[in-house]
Amino acid sequence: MGEYGYSMHPYFKKMSDFGKPLAKELKQNVDELKNIEAGLTQEIDRVKQSGKAAESMNKNGEFTAWQRLEYLVEPGTWCPLHTIYDPQDNEEGNTGVIDGLGKISGRWAVIIASNNQIMAGAWISGQADNILRVTDMAKRLHIPLVWVLNCSGVKLTEQEKVYPNRRGGGTPFYRHSELNQMGIPVIVGIYGTNPAGGGYHGISPTTLIAHKKANIAVGGGGIVGGMNPKGYFDEEAAEALIDSTRKLNAEPPGRVEIHYNGTGFFREVCETEESVLDTIKKYMKDMPAYHPDFFRVSDPVEPKYSSDDLYSLVPINPKRAYQIREVLSRLFDNSEHLEYKADYGSEIYCGLAKIDGYLCGVIGNVQGALGKYPEYTDEYVGIGSKLYRQGLIKMSEFVTFCGRDRIPLIWIQDTSGIDVGDIAEKAELLGLGQSLIYSIESTDLPMMLLVLRKGTAAAHYVMGGPNANNNNVFTLGCATSEIYVMHGETAASATFSRRLVKDKDSGKSLDSTIKKMNDMIQEYTDKSRPAYCAKLGLVDEIVNMNEIRKYMKAFAGCVYQNPTSICPFHQMLTPRIIKDTAK
Repeated sequence: MGEYGYSMHPYFKKMSDFGKPLAKELKQNVDELKNIEAGLTQEIDRVKQSGKAAESMNKNGEFTAWQRLEYLVEPGTWCPLHTIYDPQDNEEGNTGVIDGLGKISGRWAVIIASNNQIMAGAWISGQADNILRVTDMAKRLHIPLVWVLNCSGVKLTEQEKVYPNRRGGGTPFYRHSELNQMGIPVIVGIYGTNPAGGGYHGISPTTLIAHKKANIAVGGGGIVGGMNPKGYFDEEAAEALIDSTRKLNAEPPGRVEIHYNGTGFFREVCETEESVLDTIKKYMKDMPAYHPDFFRVSDPVEPKYSSDDLYSLVPINPKRAYQIREVLSRLFDNSEHLEYKADYGSEIYCGLAKIDGYLCGVIGNVQGALGKYPEYTDEYVGIGSKLYRQGLIKMSEFVTFCGRDRIPLIWIQDTSGIDVGDIAEKAELLGLGQSLIYSIESTDLPMMLLVLRKGTAAAHYVMGGPNANNNNVFTLGCATSEIYVMHGETAASATFSRRLVKDKDSGKSLDSTIKKMNDMIQEYTDKSRPAYCAKLGLVDEIVNMNEIRKYMKAFAGCVYQNPTSICPFHQMLTPRIIKDTAK
């Protein structure tokens, strides 16, 4: 029993059981998925090993960013994000920062570290957008943002890709101010030399903790020494620059003597690498947070069935169906749930579940043939993964109820799109899709998305996609994920159908157009794979099948740590509606 007892235990302590033991391991499917995961692990290892060697840095008494995070974050709680994110295909092979969710001193935080193995943590292309994704997470979750800073400033040879623009180098500093105004603390541990943009990284947080050799400054030694009124360099100017650089390297601007003894900007100065991180831990102990049991509805319990079953349950072939409820039974506490309107909108699952003892709403796509459905036509049979009238209405209702009851939402997406054609238009699907978007926007709820297999067409964004910037905290993919506006064959048909007709009518060979169609199909395939989606930022991380629940637990823990609004459990409507509408 939790420390505080549990509200509404007749509803939540014991929910309905679902799922059954795995009948058979599908070895070929398991092997294919684990092979993809192995390739993604190689990509992650490539990022971790890039830049200056850890051994060399350690000899000089300096930890790498990875080592700092390992020391700082509680074991077993680190959920990395954006590990292989690199939208501009940098020569460094990453964006120069490392981030994720993790616990520090028993509190969840959004954590980001400068990768000091890459140009001493310099700003490089794509980094500003990565940082903004991270600050957005802290904003939506209303939990502290922790910086492990070591930023040498802008990569000057590519300044046009880094410094300016609406989501450029200065935008995160405005976001830090926004977080402070929302009552969200930003804690920074400062290492190394941090001039210019690095200086603003150091000064814009709430609490500044510095290593004894750290500095922050409007400009570094090279900038101060490079002020040259001639507009060009000659030998005299070069000699003057050499002299000033030597002096400024010996005593860089913004060092501890200035910002601890002088300005008092540094709240604490620490002697060692570890003591900076220990001080962050000390401050995190006092961050705003409810006791973990305050919002729990029952004791945390692992699912009855192993998450390793997912390797057999989720087919890598996107045309093969599977049972979404069997998947969910491997993710929910004790394999229990309360399903909302199971007999309505049969292409969609909606329900309440417990994740680590916390109440969450879950929405997912049902797969396979749907029988005499949708109800608005007899001309065709509905296929799971598509969205129809009832499913869109059901999702909009459920989202609205969860918003009213302050229940965070987890979307599990495997969708081929929304029904199309005149029949679908008369059934108002276009308007109902936008109605779902309106319902999501009205909730002000934190949401996470797992693209379990297909994220396709408008259904990808109406089902809690990353486009929901005020709600979507992060989007995960896995080895089976693929994201595209439509399947490659459909895109090729839409692009080249008229050309085929024209070629045929003019007596031309179809070979050239068919080749272009097949090339397009291959390009769609190549640009929808899991690693590509992670690199471009279409998902925030690709995770192993057996790690999905870990991220769901982190999400739930973060959401309930310090929420901005509360619905008392005994005043919730959603569980009562489920009970009263159940057969």
